[in-house]
Amino acid sequence: MASPLVGIAAVNSLLFWAYSYGKTLQTGSPNITPTMGQIALAGAGAGVVNSVLASPVELLKVRLQVQYNAAARGAEVFRGPVPLARHLVQQFGARGIAWGFWATVAREIPAYAAFYSGFEFAKRRFADLLTDGDASKLSPLPLMLSGSLGGVSYWVACYPLDVIKSRVQNGSAPPRRMGYIAETARNIMAEQGVKGFFRGFSPSVIRSIPAAGVTFATYELVMRALNNNLM
Repeated sequence: MASPLVGIAAVNSLLFWAYSYGKTLQTGSPNITPTMGQIALAGAGAGVVNSVLASPVELLKVRLQVQYNAAARGAEVFRGPVPLARHLVQQFGARGIAWGFWATVAREIPAYAAFYSGFEFAKRRFADLLTDGDASKLSPLPLMLSGSLGGVSYWVACYPLDVIKSRVQNGSAPPRRMGYIAETARNIMAEQGVKGFFRGFSPSVIRSIPAAGVTFATYELVMRALNNNLM
């Protein structure tokens, strides 16, 4: 249990750092409110940076989740992410741990552009309605509702790409050609049609509503407390 939690914590830390840095890089100051376009661009950039950690973490998570089905066919079962990572590197070299990296990048760019844009859009609307435009005075509830919209926006923007990524990372070997994303998409379409790109969509969206709500509210409140202590 500890290893997945450490991986997720590291991924989220890198993601929010890259997002904050991307906003400041565009505005020139953390005190200047970015436009919605700048928010989307910072989110997309954060997604690219985040892929460096997210790709191997999700590779291990995906393969651990399905390994018990493979066990019924006599395949090896790994007790955690470290033994699995060691096995993949021994079998495939560096490609074993970078398996599906570009599919992850392709997913993360639209996903996090929408994730942060959805949150910021809702937060600014709530601020206009409740606090005369001052988002720093919003209570936890509207922050959580804003975060929930960000979570829904994430999956709406990227779900077919997530299905492709999972199919790639569940394959028998890491892909060798750069065109593997399009090739996997064609295979899914041929086997299952359009609905194949949306299997499991509803549970993912439902799960994201509380998860993203808590994530964004916690981030905003922690940053608010840190800024108040530094001033």
